[in-house]
Amino acid sequence: MNRSERYRGCLLGLAVGDALGTTLEFRPPGTFEPIDDMIGGGPFHLRPGEWTDDTSLALCLAESLIETRGFDPVDQLERYARWYTEGHLSSTGTCFDIGTTTREALCRFMASREPFPGLQSPRSAGNGSIMRLGPVPMFYAGDPARAIELAGESSRTTHALTVTVDACRYFGALIVGALAGAPKQELLAERYAPVAGSWQDRPLCDEIDAVAAGSFLHRDPPEIRGTGYVVNSLEAALWAFSRSSTFAEGCLLAVNLGDDADTTGAVFGQLAGAYYGVEGIPRSWRETIAHRELIETYAERLLQCGVPHSSG
Repeated sequence: MNRSERYRGCLLGLAVGDALGTTLEFRPPGTFEPIDDMIGGGPFHLRPGEWTDDTSLALCLAESLIETRGFDPVDQLERYARWYTEGHLSSTGTCFDIGTTTREALCRFMASREPFPGLQSPRSAGNGSIMRLGPVPMFYAGDPARAIELAGESSRTTHALTVTVDACRYFGALIVGALAGAPKQELLAERYAPVAGSWQDRPLCDEIDAVAAGSFLHRDPPEIRGTGYVVNSLEAALWAFSRSSTFAEGCLLAVNLGDDADTTGAVFGQLAGAYYGVEGIPRSWRETIAHRELIETYAERLLQCGVPHSSG
């Protein structure tokens, strides 16, 4: 499988998981019939294949990395703010949903123009930065240490708590590995990193370290929960990835956890899409996704414009 297939899989996988999960968004486990296909609906009454803020923000981040040819937090925030106020890169043309922490950070940015207005209150440990993360490790995959560092920095524009930053650092490391073709067994090994010593030099906080150590391998629902809390979200996505052998199987496991189902799906989709490649995503789902060509174009451009790979 070539890098292009993995890159397109990563970004399209994010959108597919998001669009699949929106049907069950905000529905507690046990209150719904599990789904087995992309049917739309949900709290925002979306058509099949339309996606939510997870994908919109990921595309804003991708667009910024491509157009500035690097990591520019102010430019990223300007694009997020454009999505919030104008519906830029929305699947429907409007911003119909936004997380509380992201909204507060964007309002702070629009007033101050500061590059890292991310919140640090205990209530801001949500999954709003990990859900959009993919473009950063995609762009910087040729320099894994930089990819991990900037994955964390990309959280700080909206989510500045250590637990959210470290969730992005660890998940960024996993995406870099998947894009490079690392075997699943290696990705799911204890404290995986594509660069030796990553977590010794700058340790992960206890909550994320527990996930990196494999908490998801020894738990099942109801201990595994797809909530908006970043630790639960990361753990649930990795649980689904570890318990499945195809993109479709894992994505359905992820979204059928309910609660913040679109984001559990989006987090799973980034990693699984990079691992299985675009052809591993069911054709019917790929072809249903809104603005699919734009998403695939951005994925290709992240590969072309990003930090060069040493080989392959």
